[in-house]
Amino acid sequence: MNTIMLATSAIGGTRYKEVKNAMLAALAASEWKGGEAIPSEKRLAERFGVSIGTLRKAIDELVADNILVRHQGLGTFVAQHQRDRHFFRFFRIVRQDGDKTYPTVSLASFKRTKASREIASALGIEPGERVFSFVNRLSLHGESVIVDHIAVAESRFSGLTEKALRERPSTLYNFYQDAFGINVVGTDERLRVAKADEMEAELLGVSAGTPLLEVRRIAYSYHHTPVEVRISHVNTERYEYMGASTTREETS
Repeated sequence: MNTIMLATSAIGGTRYKEVKNAMLAALAASEWKGGEAIPSEKRLAERFGVSIGTLRKAIDELVADNILVRHQGLGTFVAQHQRDRHFFRFFRIVRQDGDKTYPTVSLASFKRTKASREIASALGIEPGERVFSFVNRLSLHGESVIVDHIAVAESRFSGLTEKALRERPSTLYNFYQDAFGINVVGTDERLRVAKADEMEAELLGVSAGTPLLEVRRIAYSYHHTPVEVRISHVNTERYEYMGASTTREETS
């Protein structure tokens, strides 16, 4: 076990932030994995040399950030991606009547390539480093609605193959977690308008040049480390983007 010591200069209200950062470092080092219980509050307080109250304040923030989850009577656990409770935190496309459903995903293309300057900057790697680039088509209610263009760094997803991606038994972020130990804990998204290119037109069953909603996403793991760049093009004829809730939700 890697022991992470706190800076002795941390005082007063900043001490719990030091504890929080130390716990994030332990999570990033896979000391505690998704679905596992973290050590008891007493053990953690002793490890970091703080009071139980200071430790609880750090844990409270990690729970509010959907990184840890409390189960009454059982303890505090590392949040993990589960289809039924975690999915719609990150999937925000719904039918215009508000109906939510899980997409059917098909892999349209997969390649290993060099990162462009834009992709490299978003992923925090050097231009020209190897990335895996793939395209998914997502169908909702039997209708092709979304085309996702996704890039991840080979250095973080070593060994990723088209076969593993195509045959994964779960959601993509669940796959990242189970196969590579990478937990997505947050995303940044920006919206704009785009037009369907030839490939997207074929995948979505629309004419080339049809206006689409473009969602540009960077997904982050612990310490705000970027792990995925995704550009989604959405046919909004019958579907729309539902923004994230303004209140924090308990994760699973």
